[in-house]
Amino acid sequence: MKAPVRIPAKAPAKVPMKSPAKASNPAGRAGVVAVLVLAAVYSLLPVWWLVVSATKSSSDLFSSNGFWFAGRIELVHNVSTLLGVQDGIFGRWVLNSLLYAVGGAVVATLLSAMAGYALAKYTFRGREAVFNTVLGAILVPAPLFALPLYLMFSATHVVNTFWAVFIPSIVSPFGVYLARIYAAAAVPDELLEAGRIDGAGEFRIFRSLALRVLQPSLVTIFLFQFVTIWTNYLLPSLMLANDRLQPVTVGLVAWKEQRGQTVPYNLIITGALLSVVPIVVMFLLLQRHWKAGLTSGSVK
Repeated sequence: MKAPVRIPAKAPAKVPMKSPAKASNPAGRAGVVAVLVLAAVYSLLPVWWLVVSATKSSSDLFSSNGFWFAGRIELVHNVSTLLGVQDGIFGRWVLNSLLYAVGGAVVATLLSAMAGYALAKYTFRGREAVFNTVLGAILVPAPLFALPLYLMFSATHVVNTFWAVFIPSIVSPFGVYLARIYAAAAVPDELLEAGRIDGAGEFRIFRSLALRVLQPSLVTIFLFQFVTIWTNYLLPSLMLANDRLQPVTVGLVAWKEQRGQTVPYNLIITGALLSVVPIVVMFLLLQRHWKAGLTSGSVK
């Protein structure tokens, strides 16, 4: 007998899959783009006004369109005049801000790295309690510490000195948290054990091995702390009465409160524009590193 002939069954018809771009709603995409454009305009419009206003003279500042340039560009003249006001006090303020921000950010980054590394790689009694305290310090708004710090520094005669602003600037609970998360995810225990087997001490292991692995997070901590110190107004205004010790934020606000009687408004606006330049420069120089630090701990 002949074997029965089997007729192959037809394969089920494939349903064409829509690409994500075609499946999405065009109206939804347009709405998202509109929201992003509005957010960009809302963020960049004050910056544009600041740049435009810094190029105007005192008379053009109030007589011309606030969002467009006047007939002459007076930016260079405004900068040169600003640097000569009150015996160059503005340059002194910028130097003070750099000392507070750069010095405080460097020390805060180093302390945060050491504390975060210890919390991540050493087991000791009370470790979780210490880390929970750090998390609690992150949740407390920084202005709440201003008055207790003032009372403490007043009792120790530190008020109206460089250290009254510098010492609080070297403490960064967020930096400790970020360093701890990054160290736990990026520093392998095998690397530390290999260093100990080779006879290296704990500080040498931290300096030679751990700091190199922690570099992306350290750059992020430095940048965030730099911006925090540079833009801080409440603490230095509360601690400092000497004009020669004040940062640029406090100095510009003091000029503004004089309502243009001592320093014209166009020079105050020019000073505000110059005070933003160091922050922009820091972001541009360190953006490749701090972007990597922001994703620390997301992938192990």
